[in-house]
Amino acid sequence: MLWQENSLVRPLRSTACLAYKRGMSTPDIIALFSGGLDSILAAKVLERQGLAVRCLHFITPFFGSAKAVPYWHKVYGLDIVSRDVSEAFATMLRQRPEHGFGKVMNPCVDCKILLLREARKYMESVGAAGLATGEVLGQRPMSQRRDTLHLIMRDAGVGGILLRPLSATHLPPTQMEESGLVDRTRLLSFSGRGRRDQLDLAAELGITEIPTPGGGCRLTEKENARRYWTVLTLLPEASGEDFALANLGRQFWHHEDGRHYWLCIGRNSADNDRLAAAVRPGDLLLRLRDLAGPMALARSGTEWPRPVLESAAAHVASYAPKAMAHGGAVAVRARQGMEDEAALDLDVLPQRLGEAWGETPWDDVKAVIRAEARERFAAMPHGRVTDRDAVENQDPSQM
Repeated sequence: MLWQENSLVRPLRSTACLAYKRGMSTPDIIALFSGGLDSILAAKVLERQGLAVRCLHFITPFFGSAKAVPYWHKVYGLDIVSRDVSEAFATMLRQRPEHGFGKVMNPCVDCKILLLREARKYMESVGAAGLATGEVLGQRPMSQRRDTLHLIMRDAGVGGILLRPLSATHLPPTQMEESGLVDRTRLLSFSGRGRRDQLDLAAELGITEIPTPGGGCRLTEKENARRYWTVLTLLPEASGEDFALANLGRQFWHHEDGRHYWLCIGRNSADNDRLAAAVRPGDLLLRLRDLAGPMALARSGTEWPRPVLESAAAHVASYAPKAMAHGGAVAVRARQGMEDEAALDLDVLPQRLGEAWGETPWDDVKAVIRAEARERFAAMPHGRVTDRDAVENQDPSQM
């Protein structure tokens, strides 16, 4: 096993207790933490050197879970804080990722750059000495090649302070190693796409709950990406709240006279509750007045023309079995929030208006992303192309 030669393995619980005894008021290192096995191992490899490690978990509409933090803390004994970077991520998407999208809508390289920049801000605010990630050299073809790892570190402005403990011996030493804070001889030399080394290390450390590998980012999934792209391109300035709303229920768009109308319909009671919580000024909630049925949210619905609102109400009612069985017009109530006493009742005939309310197919979205990529590459200065050769998604034909 690659790590046994230069490491002294301590029991998992004792390393956790060591961290808490030090109070964690000023951590030595901030470890970016996704909840995946590699990020857990990276933190533990540093903890077993006696270092105070604070894990930093980022949250956006596309990945991350604040609710999971207490579970991770309990199971893995790690000190973990979370930070929401939804708006910064939305800004990056609006401006388009400098290094392009992957095979779907995943801006992996720009994502890592953004998160490392945010992590450095947090590191400086708490007085830590450096950053760490669970990246493994060669594990991912797009963002974990040697030249791409260097590009990410450089563009994020974390040269010299970013440690990758699982592959450290394959990479130049950091300031933390050169200063003696981190013992380089006890860092690891993992590389490639295999998982055997990680699983063996987890067993040695006493980690029995192994997270499911891969994925975790909704931007890599076609079904989600077509929703996000529609939001990104049809709203004047898509926000983190908008992308979060795109995760909920059934999503429909109506296009008329150059305007775009966005309707979200809950699939179940959990969706209904989330839609009610997602209301912001100018939105309307639509729900059957006298019968059970789904909740729907009309983004900026107070600005919709009455015929469009009635069409949306009829479409919403069609997802209520009792309304369909009613055999006639039903009342759909529109209001600006659950506590709003002023309401507008719309008498409509429930009907599935697929031609008026629909979603953009993934193939259409992919074609637009590909066309944008071609334009971007054509406009790219010649000297910048070789700077990004490591990024798999620079060739639009690969999308």
